[in-house]
Amino acid sequence: MSRIHEALKKAAGERQAQRAEAAPQGVDLSVDQLAEVVLPDARAISAESQLRLGGAGHGIQAFQDFVKKCAHPVWRINPRLSVFGHGESPTAGAERFRTLRSRLFQVATARPLKRIVITSSVPAEGKTFVTANLAQSFARQPGCRVLLIDADLRASRLHLPFGAPESPGLTDYLKDEIDEAAITQVGAEGNLFFIPGGSHVTNPSELLYSSRMKLLLDRMSSLFDWILLDTPPALAVHDASLLADVCDGVLFVVQAGSTDFEVAEKASAEFRAKNLLGIVLNRVDKSEGHGDYYYGYYSDKPAAARI
Repeated sequence: MSRIHEALKKAAGERQAQRAEAAPQGVDLSVDQLAEVVLPDARAISAESQLRLGGAGHGIQAFQDFVKKCAHPVWRINPRLSVFGHGESPTAGAERFRTLRSRLFQVATARPLKRIVITSSVPAEGKTFVTANLAQSFARQPGCRVLLIDADLRASRLHLPFGAPESPGLTDYLKDEIDEAAITQVGAEGNLFFIPGGSHVTNPSELLYSSRMKLLLDRMSSLFDWILLDTPPALAVHDASLLADVCDGVLFVVQAGSTDFEVAEKASAEFRAKNLLGIVLNRVDKSEGHGDYYYGYYSDKPAAARI
């Protein structure tokens, strides 16, 4: 039995263990219940400081010129949606995201890894929560430039954790109404950037599959170390799959005790041939004594193994 199969099976098994009330609509707010992820193995590294992914090669002047053209709104981080919204006080949730960050850094030493699609099988599994907090974790790494893109154009919510404006955004750029700098917001620290979903459109899939979307990613890849894309649930529409074709890897979020095993298995199977990095198991019920779970899979590629 593959490890990804085991991970999804365990997530489904949590359903029987949970006796708490049903989770509210939206992202998971119980940050202590975020399980970590197991990814394919990568070469060991001596320190994270080695992993300035392309940092030395960035055109410093080009980046500075780009920043000047970006929007600089005042964000109001929502502490209920951010494990890093408690000042310097450490939290268990923050540590889990740091661990996930480190493992992704490790994978990036073995192969190209910059553009990451984050998705789930169905809504309300916590993919937006994971995307927002993983980005904040990356941004706390000195010298690391991070770009968040809200590519869930049917139900944009990534602006909520940051208290950020939701437009102009990605749809406005994809309609060729505005350039990339005009839709990009800069956080207070200067190394976390955000492109919101933008104005409502009736043809999101066509826009995401356009050459202009690839152009945006190519241009941003020369400026940023990490680009994280929050995408729609995989079973509802094919947007995540389309974006996976032009990105380097996929993280799949599963809410323990919520999604049927067969549903999650079907949704994640499509990404196994598209650099599926691993499974993030969300909302593990520790009250029943299950503790933290670490899941992943063995890739068919020769270099892959469990971290």
